[in-house]
Amino acid sequence: MHVREDSTLAGYAMHSRDSRGRRHLEPESRFRTVFQRDRDRVIHSTAFRRLEYKTQVFVNHEGDHYRTRLTHTLEVAQVSRSIARALALNEDLVEAISLAHDLGHSPFGHAGEEALDQLMAGSGGFNHNRQSLRVVDCLEKRYPEFDGLNLSWEIRESIAKHGDLKRSEVAAEFEPDWQPLLEAQLTDLADSLAYSNHDIDDGLRSYFITLEDIREVSLWSEAERLVVETHSSLGPKTLVARTVSHLIDLQVTDLIESTFGRLRDRGIHSVEQVRKHPSKLVGFSEKMASLKHEMDQFLMERLYQHYRTLKMAEKAKRFVAEIFEEYLRNPKQLPPAFQDRIAQEGKARAICDYIAGMTDRFCQDEYKRLFHPFERV
Repeated sequence: MHVREDSTLAGYAMHSRDSRGRRHLEPESRFRTVFQRDRDRVIHSTAFRRLEYKTQVFVNHEGDHYRTRLTHTLEVAQVSRSIARALALNEDLVEAISLAHDLGHSPFGHAGEEALDQLMAGSGGFNHNRQSLRVVDCLEKRYPEFDGLNLSWEIRESIAKHGDLKRSEVAAEFEPDWQPLLEAQLTDLADSLAYSNHDIDDGLRSYFITLEDIREVSLWSEAERLVVETHSSLGPKTLVARTVSHLIDLQVTDLIESTFGRLRDRGIHSVEQVRKHPSKLVGFSEKMASLKHEMDQFLMERLYQHYRTLKMAEKAKRFVAEIFEEYLRNPKQLPPAFQDRIAQEGKARAICDYIAGMTDRFCQDEYKRLFHPFERV
């Protein structure tokens, strides 16, 4: 296993033999590296399966063809692995980080997250990155010897540093002064790349945005031009599908070339150099970063702030808030396992953990069970 890594990975890639290991010692596998085992543990977790019924942009019952948190996660893993292979990074590590990065997401996407953060304002707040770490460290119950999944330090560090968290918010355990591994930096950008491009697809499918709308975006126009150059008479669905594919390819190509050039120009040959570098090394060119920013601003204004999207979001926040307040009023309505957590975690955190683990449809059903008098409990 290690011989294969030695022959395929660059010096700046994270090798599995250099892992800091797990919190709880376990015998090594004969046939899988530590990161391959991490990936498999994530896939077999309850939290991973629940992602199938958690919102990306559109609430689960809005339709069968929209992205869910699970399909988004798989798309991030696919994009990440392609980029990792081109840069000679550790694909197994990238895949494990990608599959774990949204395990702590609440029901109803960012609307649910905002609601829980407000409700937990006096009790430490709520952030889906920190919740993902709670999931893999303590909330999953799959082993008799320990709580959680006992993932390697590098996966846990990557979860803790995912997104735009400030260094001051990273626990001392995860070396807040260190830059994330290149594999983690890559996953962050693949996450952003996947959701913005595929949200366009879902936005067009829902008719919340139109082709005329999105043609205002320079990056889309360039991708569509490349499609039309080779296929001049496509139907609307095929045109959108091929343009989204080209849109992703343009960004992935730029990300690979820009990152490789940055690593070369700055003489980066080791993980230690990555850790000590004053800034992140994985990134787009200035031109592509500007084009992507324009596209993201378009999505914010036309899709995420669309009046029907906001209606869904506000309804979701009410579901979460009213369920939270009802449990707070009488926590004996919680399942016994979460009642048991109150003494250790506090009432608010135990309730938050329970709600954060819900799928969209379970949360909607629980709302009915709590507040509709004729609903069977």
